[in-house]
Amino acid sequence: MKRVHFKKLDAFATRNSNGNPAGCVFLKDQNDLSGPEMLQVAKELKGFVSEVGYITKFNDEEYNFKYYSSERELDFCGHVTIATMYDIAQSETGSARKNYIINTNRGKLKVENRIDAENAVFIMSPEPVYKDNFPNRTIIAEKLKINENEMDSHPISIINAGLNTLIVPIRNLDGILNIAPELEELNNFCVSSGIDIIEVFCTEVYDSSNKYRTRVFAPTFGYIEDPATGSGNSAFGYYLIKNGMWKDGTIYIEQNGEKERYNLVQLQQQHDDKNNIRVWFGGGAITRIEGEYLIN
Repeated sequence: MKRVHFKKLDAFATRNSNGNPAGCVFLKDQNDLSGPEMLQVAKELKGFVSEVGYITKFNDEEYNFKYYSSERELDFCGHVTIATMYDIAQSETGSARKNYIINTNRGKLKVENRIDAENAVFIMSPEPVYKDNFPNRTIIAEKLKINENEMDSHPISIINAGLNTLIVPIRNLDGILNIAPELEELNNFCVSSGIDIIEVFCTEVYDSSNKYRTRVFAPTFGYIEDPATGSGNSAFGYYLIKNGMWKDGTIYIEQNGEKERYNLVQLQQQHDDKNNIRVWFGGGAITRIEGEYLIN
């Protein structure tokens, strides 16, 4: 039997929302668990957390990440990364350290500790990949169980900022809140289309201090909806930049299907070392459970 340090952390939670539950397993060595064992733990935690991250400390400022859903390994998972790095910045090395590096399947990413000033950490999203082919509006509407006229005139896109994200514009807030797709049908559609998640958005929001409302459907991960996402909203950030819908400054994204009790994701823009614009996503986390996880 193996014993590992485990935490359940709720990322992007606010005073009025529950955030997105992340399982975080802290390993002493990246070979402490095999791939099948990591998948086993994620399967055991299905319904309790959305995804599980496996974190190994490389040195005081650098960490290695692996991510698993109950179905498979993921290249990147934003809410697990936010939850973990917020926890590390707050408790392991203290808030004095301002910068970290994380190693993922999508490369090295920078992390900024802004807990003292903003009660958040910000993470540079993976470099975006824009896809040329995507399903037509009629098929998308059919799979989302909506009428095609409930979409607005903004373009549909697939952008990968960690996950292949189909971005779909919806006319209004009620339209977004009423979307209720069927898990198996949507999963089959996503798999056949090479899509990891579907993010729907509208410009109408509940709180006027926020910029957009989003919902994210993730059937390929074994559940219908992801209540707060870093990678999905990062893809959405690149979509906004590409379509001239976000010039600069911080924007706040309301996310989930609850009108008033939404989770909150922050997006910012920064230039990377190659002078390319990169989306940074930010938020905090709340610790719910901490202890040992036993693996047979």
